[in-house]
Amino acid sequence: MTFAPPTKRRRALSALAATVAALIAPLPALAQAAWPQRPVTLYMGFPAGSGVDVVARAIQEPLGKLLGQPVIIDYKPGAAGNIASDFVAKARPDGHTLLFGTAATHGSNAALYKNLPFDVEADFVAVAPILDVANALMVNTDVIPAKTLAEFVALIKANPGKYNYASTGNGAGTHMAFAEFNSRLGLDLVHVPYKGGPEAITAVLRGETCCIMNQVQTALPHLASGKVRLLALTTPRPLTAVAAVKDVPTIASSGLPGTAGFDSSIWFGVFAPKGTPPEVVNTLNTAIQTVLKQPEVAQRFEAQGNTLRLESPEQFRRTVQANRRKWAEVVRQANIHLD
Repeated sequence: MTFAPPTKRRRALSALAATVAALIAPLPALAQAAWPQRPVTLYMGFPAGSGVDVVARAIQEPLGKLLGQPVIIDYKPGAAGNIASDFVAKARPDGHTLLFGTAATHGSNAALYKNLPFDVEADFVAVAPILDVANALMVNTDVIPAKTLAEFVALIKANPGKYNYASTGNGAGTHMAFAEFNSRLGLDLVHVPYKGGPEAITAVLRGETCCIMNQVQTALPHLASGKVRLLALTTPRPLTAVAAVKDVPTIASSGLPGTAGFDSSIWFGVFAPKGTPPEVVNTLNTAIQTVLKQPEVAQRFEAQGNTLRLESPEQFRRTVQANRRKWAEVVRQANIHLD
């Protein structure tokens, strides 16, 4: 038996070690790339039962099936969604902690709250939008006898400061829609914020407030009672696909001064903390779009007056930027200050 000289043996061992290292090196990266490794939590800045929650619940189960892990919805309501946003902004960016955001949390809030502990764009990755939400002006028929938008405006102008409108919270989309409406038409309606959608709707049903601009889907169950009436939609176009509201006109089509081009529809979407790996973001975006294209999901949303929004992460990022600029101008014109 012959042995290689020590130098040759060392070279051979070094080569073998290098080969083994090269084979092993990718393993941690591959293991780390396996996502999701545990349940994915979708944090909600609004109460259970709110319109935002209804949409999140609709995609929760099918999204979990696609990802191979349960999707859990957790609630951190308050401050127009800022509490949940702050929590997710500071979470580990591994794709297991997400935020269900809105045009308020990532648009108007940046203008309304001057001392936010996070940046709505820099501290988040825009993952995927879900849909555009149709809002409508809903009035209590006992408090507001008006049957048209023109009659409603005339009544409010004749009684400045007498009537209150409800919102789902300071800075929420329901607040901002009415703020824009009041500013454009020069109305003096008093804002009464509630803790969330269920409380605000109940206030209108009881006549504690005269009206609200809220999601069409939350109004639909109450229309048959006759206690409320939809006077106008905040969307650019009528919702002809929804039988119960197909004849409800838009604010923009009313012809009233200041209403041309009025559009206070809002969107919902999913965000991740800054630093979340692009491959995770892209996988999530694809999975969400796949869920939205499922007939049962799409038909459910569209029957409620919503419009699906299918965008790439980059397209959604630009949507967020444009939305932020739009609401900053509304806040400036309405002179709203929350902190």
